[in-house]
Amino acid sequence: MPPDRFVKIGALKDVDAFRAHVARLGLSLTCDDEILKAPASPLAQPLDVGGLRVGNRFAIQPMEGWDAQEDGNPTDHVLRRWVRFGESGAKLIWGGEAVAVRREGRANPNQLYFADHTREGLARLLRALTDAHRDRFGDTHDLLVGLQLTHSGRFCKPNRKDRMEPRILYRHPILDRKFGLPPDYPLLTDGEIRGIIADYVRAARAAHEMGYRFVDVKHCHGYLGHEFLSACTRPGDYGGTFENRTRFLREIVEAIRLEAPGLRVGVRLSAFDLVPFRPDPALTTEEGLGPGIPEDSAGCLPYRYGFGVNEGRPTEFDLTETFRFMDLLRSLRVELVNLSAGSPYYNPHIQRPAYYPPSDGYQPPEDPLVGVCRQIEVTARIKARYPDLPIVGTAYSCLQEYLPHVAQAVVREGKADFVGLGRMVLAYHDLPHDALSKGRLDTKRLCRTFSDCTTAPRNGLRSGCYPLDLFYKKSEEARAIREIKKKI
Repeated sequence: MPPDRFVKIGALKDVDAFRAHVARLGLSLTCDDEILKAPASPLAQPLDVGGLRVGNRFAIQPMEGWDAQEDGNPTDHVLRRWVRFGESGAKLIWGGEAVAVRREGRANPNQLYFADHTREGLARLLRALTDAHRDRFGDTHDLLVGLQLTHSGRFCKPNRKDRMEPRILYRHPILDRKFGLPPDYPLLTDGEIRGIIADYVRAARAAHEMGYRFVDVKHCHGYLGHEFLSACTRPGDYGGTFENRTRFLREIVEAIRLEAPGLRVGVRLSAFDLVPFRPDPALTTEEGLGPGIPEDSAGCLPYRYGFGVNEGRPTEFDLTETFRFMDLLRSLRVELVNLSAGSPYYNPHIQRPAYYPPSDGYQPPEDPLVGVCRQIEVTARIKARYPDLPIVGTAYSCLQEYLPHVAQAVVREGKADFVGLGRMVLAYHDLPHDALSKGRLDTKRLCRTFSDCTTAPRNGLRSGCYPLDLFYKKSEEARAIREIKKKI
């Protein structure tokens, strides 16, 4: 089913048309009349984060890389991406990209990972990013760069791009079936978990020594940290009760405080989840995927296999435990939080709203602006409860022309402190600079959510913006992606 049943953002001629479209959808979305330049823009205002002054409210989101060397060291492709992050004009670089804390924890064989032999490569990325920022903007005194630390858990693919090697915490009745795990597939033991905790701490200490100002202990998108939060059916020290399900995070953060004093800690969190989705088989043909529909969860109620999900109606979210988790972050003195939702592996429409699906997804089951508003609303609710905790919001790339208009209003109204950009900076890396210095955008460079940056790695190719970045558009992989997309 083609995605043209939804009005595209680019077809809306001005901000009034955008507002009218949002209203027709029955949504509420704050939006300014025009893009404001610095210093008038709310996005140009500095903010103190853990005692450090961050120069503006744009953040670059951490994205999973698929183009490192197999030994975990960066390639020229990785270096180019980090240089562009530095040139972007954003003053908060959240993680650069996901770095696995051990080789076996990678989500693909070409993901960066921490080891003694990759230390210098990870340090070189930081130097390249900060040098690029200094070359373009004069100095780096108000630039904050962190490193995202991850273990891919259920979605590990450390050796082959076509073979999952999951490391799971519990039996998930839907995801085990979806990804072909047998009933006797082994679970991580408590001893193995303690070894992974040590890896996080070792990587954090090294990141501090390299010059990164914070580390993100990743708890989002279905990866290991996130799976702990839904391990309600797991016995032992790391499952069952809320206290046990958050033990992994607590032990990591407490050890980092001892091993790397002065290093700030952030957490990227999937604030809510829904039941996994799949393409509607009745509407899926050889010509394309059907729209997403929820997997049958009737036999799994109460649904105890997600975090921030309504156990009785798992197509709805419930923030009760999310608020409890945020209370924990405050007690652990976590300095900054980055909010997301769901997982790209099983409900991508709530995690990264898009008009065009990736090859392993489904056509959008709702207007993508519904997903954008859902994330902005949840972030605003959380921010209202924790006004002094710096919070990054997500899902802004889908707004395209009107990204700055909405972002300005969101920050002004205190609904988020930073506006996170992921897919957008693969297409248009210096959007933050253009918005703040020119008060306008180059619309020909805007991400239109074609999802090629996901379709490519799902098919063993490098991730990048194939439609708009000439570096990728002229590559051999671009032709392969065009063929793959004919069946989406």
